[in-house]
This record gives sequence, structure tokens and C-alpha cells, in this order.
Amino acid sequence: MNTPKTIEEYLQQLHRALAGADPALIQDALYDAEEHLRSELAENSHATELAMLERVAGSYGAPEEVADIYRDTEAKVQRALHPPSATRPQRGLSRFFAVAADPHTYGALFYMLLALATGVFYFTWVVTGTSLSLGLAVLIIGIPFVILFLGSVRILALVEGRIVEAMLGVRMPRRLAPARKDITILRRIGSMFTDPRTWGSLFYMVLMLPLGVIYFTLIVSGLSFSFSLAFGPLLGALFDANLFQIDMGSIHYVPPLWVAPFLFVLGVLLFFVMLHLARAIGRLHGEIAKRLLVKTIRY
Repeated sequence: MNTPKTIEEYLQQLHRALAGADPALIQDALYDAEEHLRSELAENSHATELAMLERVAGSYGAPEEVADIYRDTEAKVQRALHPPSATRPQRGLSRFFAVAADPHTYGALFYMLLALATGVFYFTWVVTGTSLSLGLAVLIIGIPFVILFLGSVRILALVEGRIVEAMLGVRMPRRLAPARKDITILRRIGSMFTDPRTWGSLFYMVLMLPLGVIYFTLIVSGLSFSFSLAFGPLLGALFDANLFQIDMGSIHYVPPLWVAPFLFVLGVLLFFVMLHLARAIGRLHGEIAKRLLVKTIRY
């Protein structure tokens, strides 16, 4: 590649060098590079962009070198999070039960429980902020309120991304876009309104309420039923109480004690089915979060 002459050209070359990498990784790499280069240019305002780029080429690195560093670092992090023993192919029943050894399975379970609370919070925040923004639009205070509201949404989106990455194991952005000091405040505000990620984040937060209700209902109902199958008859016999019974209208059937072992096996199998369901939902939700919260950068 030719030596970049401007910061934009450097970012374009870095973007091309990272082609095929995770979109969240590309976003972080470009934001890091842009912030570093513009800081260097601001500290040496007497120098041209070309002179600054030539000077920092040895310290920060050429676009191809920076891309390789990010790829290598990301590979090391992924190996640490997903050791070979945890990703070794399983077959048959061992594959079915191996889901219990995946830490992200329990992260997905906890996320499904947490999603109801976060969904209510996000939905309330967006609806309240949007309503107040529309109500205050006719006043002078309305403009700064809208700006603060959208800024808060972007921060919440970053926090949600960190939660998704920690619990679901999906790579998400780890930093906000750098604040450019070489453009006017009006252009910064305009870029926030024209950034698709701003509106994607708003839609994601509204979507989290119905998703949170579905996730919470599925996981609580499934786990409760599996545990009642596995331990209900046994505990009922020990404490002389009908902790597990089948109701069909006026018919109330309490299974005898000899059925307990079969119900226990069925309950355990259902528990592992719920673990697989939670892991699948975790992967699906991770993809939803990546598409709505990660900015697709094009040059």
C-alpha cells in the first residue's frame, strides 16, 4: 500500500487491511487510530498531516501492521475465552450434555433473567426521553435536551454491548467514537443525528421489552417445570404433600412414587434442553445486538 498522506487515507487503508474481521473489532480499531492520530495532530498543530503520519509511522505503526496487531490480540483473547478443551467437537450424547460445561450457557441463562429488568429500563428511558424531546421541541431547552438524550442512548448502548459480550460471548464495541475537535459543534451534533447506530440503538432498546418478557417467561417456565418433574414427586413423598400433580379440569392426578425415577430422568433431560435453548437464544440475541449496536463503517 502507498504511504497515507492524510488521516482519512490512513483510516481507509486500515479499514481495508481489516477486511473480514469482526465489525466490532473494526469499529474499535478505527476509533482508536483516529483518536490517536488526531491527538498527535492537535499536539503538533504546526505540522501537516503528512509530516505527522510519517513521524508516528514508527511508533503507532503502518495500517497493515496495526491491523495485524489487532487480529493477533483478538485471537489471543478468543483463545483465552474459548480454550481448545471447551471447543473440542462432541458427538452423540456427550454433545448433548456438553452444553453444561460451556460458561456462556449460564451467562445466557442469567442474561435471559436479567433481560426483563433491562428491557423495562431501556423501554422506559426511550419512551420517556422521546416524549419529553417532542414536548420540549417548541422551547429553547428542547434542543439541548434532545442532544443529551441521544448521547445517553449511545452510552447505554455501549454498556449493553459490554453486558452482551461478557454474558453471551459475542464481540461488541468497547469504546465510544472519538470526539473530533477539528469540526464544529454543529457538525458533531449533526453526525449524531445521521449516524444509523443512534437509531439502531433506540430501536434495540424498545425491542428489549418484548424480548425480555419472552426470555424471562421461557426460562422461568422451562426451569420450573423441569425441576418440578425431577424433584416434585420425591419431595412430595418425603414431606407428605402433593408437590407435583396433573390437573385436567376436574381430574387431579398425583403420580405414584414408583413413577418418580422416570419423571426425574425426564426432568433432567428437559433441564438440558433448556440449557441448549438458552445457548441458542444467547447466540441469536448476540447477532441482533451486533446488527443494531455496531456501526458498519464504510470508506
